[in-house]
Amino acid sequence: MPGQQHEVKFRFLAQPTDVNFGGKVHGGMAMKWIDQAGYACAVGWSGGYCVTASVSGIQFVAPILIGDLVTVDARLIHTGRSSMHLAVDVMARDLRKGEERLATSCVMVFVALDGPDGKPTPVPHWEPLDDKGRRLQEQARRLLELSKGMEQLVARRGETMG
Repeated sequence: MPGQQHEVKFRFLAQPTDVNFGGKVHGGMAMKWIDQAGYACAVGWSGGYCVTASVSGIQFVAPILIGDLVTVDARLIHTGRSSMHLAVDVMARDLRKGEERLATSCVMVFVALDGPDGKPTPVPHWEPLDDKGRRLQEQARRLLELSKGMEQLVARRGETMG
């Protein structure tokens, strides 16, 4: 039912097939996990098909090692008419030592699309229930303003080059 699921957590073990030549999970794999969890969260909120519109501020903070328990937490932080802004954190836990660390974080924007035409379709409005949610929503709004400014800058640059 749309408007019910505003957070998704994926948990799994980092495997040998996930690592780069340095023996750590490569960024592309982490980005794949982020996109999958974000998609599940966006569809859970909108109740329909969604596409990734942007990923902002992705930071690779700490490595993920083979055998770490990985948790990808995607949570809704803002809604527009047809868009959903999500904060996504990737945590890695060394199961032997019990130490957990933030590995990667970012903000994603998904857009809900209708079935046949692939046109943006409205999503249920989300309102934060606590101070943390309000802070995250304000962050999303600031990122949206920055993103619009970047789009205008790129458009002007394209006009001068063409």
